[in-house]
Amino acid sequence: MNFLDFKARMTDLKTSKLGGLEAQFKLAPELRLRYDEDTIKAKNPKKAAVLALFYPDMHNKTRILLTKRASYKGTHSAQISFPGGKTAFNDRNLEHTAKRETYEEVGIHSNTIHMIRELTTVFIPPSNFLATPFIGYTNQRPLFNTNYEVAATIEVLLEDLLNDMNISNVEMSTSYMDKIKVPCFKLDNYIIWGATAMILSEIKELF
Repeated sequence: MNFLDFKARMTDLKTSKLGGLEAQFKLAPELRLRYDEDTIKAKNPKKAAVLALFYPDMHNKTRILLTKRASYKGTHSAQISFPGGKTAFNDRNLEHTAKRETYEEVGIHSNTIHMIRELTTVFIPPSNFLATPFIGYTNQRPLFNTNYEVAATIEVLLEDLLNDMNISNVEMSTSYMDKIKVPCFKLDNYIIWGATAMILSEIKELF
């Protein structure tokens, strides 16, 4: 999608009804489907926020930023995610969390980011986080400056996200599951599943 066409949709993006859990659950692992609202509340999850950032590439095509997390001894080692993380004591609100984490992880200054809206929160069972996604955009392709948490930046074409041919199922093994089939997006030779895929599914339906 051309970036001018993307910006022409801004009013619809801001005002259209969100797909919510129905949209997210199209790409949700079976593990996530076991948790209802009461169960999530009882687990008292930690709060986090992430940012799905849109921007034009050198050909003026719209891209979305994802990151590959660095390898570490933890639940989400080397997985694909949005820039973001848990709230800090001095964060004003969740939007501030998303912008702060984006700057810390990939070096994008908050004053260049135009926020569009908040999306539906996503519960992440393995790490007990309740993440609030935001979508926003910059008018130019950012100059990325990644920190130790990020192994690579991934610049996905919006038109690839919107292509149903890029939805699939794969068998995954992690520290908390073994050979379980999960729905996913296959984008830029990456397997994108779990909470990130759930957020992308809601974004896809918003378009």
